[in-house]
Amino acid sequence: MALKITVIGTGYLGATHAAAMAELGFEVLGLDVAPEKIEMLRRGEVPMYEPGLEELLRRHVAGIEGSSGRLRFTTSYAEAGEFGDVHFICVNTPQKHGEYACDMSYVDAAFDALAPHLHRAALVVGKSTVPVGSAARLAERLAAAAPAGADVELAWNPEFLREGYAVKDTLHPDRIVVGTAGPEHLPEGSGGRAEALLREVYATPIAEGSPFVVMDFPTAELVKTAANSFLATKISFINAMAEVCEAAGGDVVKLAEAIGYDERIGSKFLRAGIGFGGGCLPKDIRAFMARAGELGADQALTFLREVDSINMRRRSHMVEMAREAVGGSFLGKRVAVLGATFKPDSDDVRDSPALNVAGQIHLQGGQVTIYDPKGMANAERLFPTLGYAENAREAVRGAHVVLHLTEWREFRELDPAELAEVAGERSVLDGRNALDAELWRKAGWVYRALGRPNA
Repeated sequence: MALKITVIGTGYLGATHAAAMAELGFEVLGLDVAPEKIEMLRRGEVPMYEPGLEELLRRHVAGIEGSSGRLRFTTSYAEAGEFGDVHFICVNTPQKHGEYACDMSYVDAAFDALAPHLHRAALVVGKSTVPVGSAARLAERLAAAAPAGADVELAWNPEFLREGYAVKDTLHPDRIVVGTAGPEHLPEGSGGRAEALLREVYATPIAEGSPFVVMDFPTAELVKTAANSFLATKISFINAMAEVCEAAGGDVVKLAEAIGYDERIGSKFLRAGIGFGGGCLPKDIRAFMARAGELGADQALTFLREVDSINMRRRSHMVEMAREAVGGSFLGKRVAVLGATFKPDSDDVRDSPALNVAGQIHLQGGQVTIYDPKGMANAERLFPTLGYAENAREAVRGAHVVLHLTEWREFRELDPAELAEVAGERSVLDGRNALDAELWRKAGWVYRALGRPNA
């Protein structure tokens, strides 16, 4: 009998996972406690921008003409428990207010709500990013809350989605990591079905060559936080080199190109700029530090404090560069900001460096106008007092300085000569080192970028 899958939590991770599981041929039931989100998904609409996701969703949501009908949505845990053989937990794990630690309340609530309805053999699979040690604790919580004698097993299967590439990363993952329980965490008499069931779930990508790596709970939990910490470190390293280049008169772009040819280093994540943001890297490295401290291994991760510090410092440095570019004060100055999202191909403005810079300039008296291809609505909800334009040309109109802060392809393809016609002053600061400096200078602009010579 074909496996049936439930996905608990239908945010960015859950909606993508549910649609992808339907694409792989499974009957899928997505669950969320927010009725308005469920109604939107039932219409084949997604509550966020992710390339290809809405098309994938509409291909499978029941009730939409021409769909496979394999994907449905509910707000009922009872229905989910009765429906599924494999239950994926995809709820949010934000940073606690006022702390570095991870807020596990959504995960705990999902386990507590699902467990009493697991009346038949079931595998619960955690995908949320959690502090190491959580799976063992949740296995005990699951066993305590499930019906007496229930054959319920837990596995941990961390996600490695990149916003903008989430559909591809789910259907064609570069690795599939599975953490399974030791005998002490298995129901009495169970031989452990987690690996076999997840091999069945991921049979298609495994057949395409995606590595399937099985390990214990703690190691599986550490994989995601370790990977994100390494990426964050690499980004902050090149941004630290940008600071040195500015002091020494060097060019961080040429430096990154040269060291990137070393196979041991590689060129990815070596573009100096205003740093990383979003809903994952910042909160994940902070939660990792907090958890290491709880385990008595805080000294092992002290370097992550400097990684975080370098990252936040880049935002302030961009504000300083912008202030210098407009003559030392933002008062009475118009500032155009190209970009609001934390990265391109997303509408996510969580902990966005671009919005942080825009907000700081606004607080210092600058008249800020923002344009972003997809993030305008979310940005305006967070920063309603900033100005917003319908396109890049209108954002730049009358500006004394233009800040390029999110690396959208649309911005790389702008005609600087056309923008020069409406700009108040031809001054551009490239916070992502992604624009063609020669092209902008030929159009009469003063081009500056982080970690590079001015001329």
